[in-house]
Amino acid sequence: MDNVIQLIPVTPSIDQLARIIGNVAAPAFLLGAVASFISVLISRINRVIDRAQFLHAIVDGDSAKAFLKGDIPRLKRRATLLNRSLFCSILAALLTSLIIIVAFISALLNVAHEYGVALLFMAALLTFCASLVDLARETRLALHDNDLRV
Repeated sequence: MDNVIQLIPVTPSIDQLARIIGNVAAPAFLLGAVASFISVLISRINRVIDRAQFLHAIVDGDSAKAFLKGDIPRLKRRATLLNRSLFCSILAALLTSLIIIVAFISALLNVAHEYGVALLFMAALLTFCASLVDLARETRLALHDNDLRV
């Protein structure tokens, strides 16, 4: 009977669960920050789309506003950067969620998880940094003289 592998995991103690909850506090805060950041990105994308729709609605015969249509390529570039930033942020949120899930599953199965969680945390931070870089690039394009007109 000593050679039988135990397939039923040992239930973690309250102390083990408390330790895991303490370990996932930082990822939980990161997840909250990324969620707020996603909200900001969506708001910026909506503004770019609204502006593009306004410019597309200008009739070609309107000589007073026709020059504003030249801003459409810049808005497309902004939308592309914001979309990529949003994708990276969502990926960072998913990776951060996986950190929390892996931590609890490994506690339930009594498996070491330190390396996996560290790799997931680094990947989440890298994708979040990529998102911030794209947002920085978009903000460089954001303010233009045409934005300050009608």
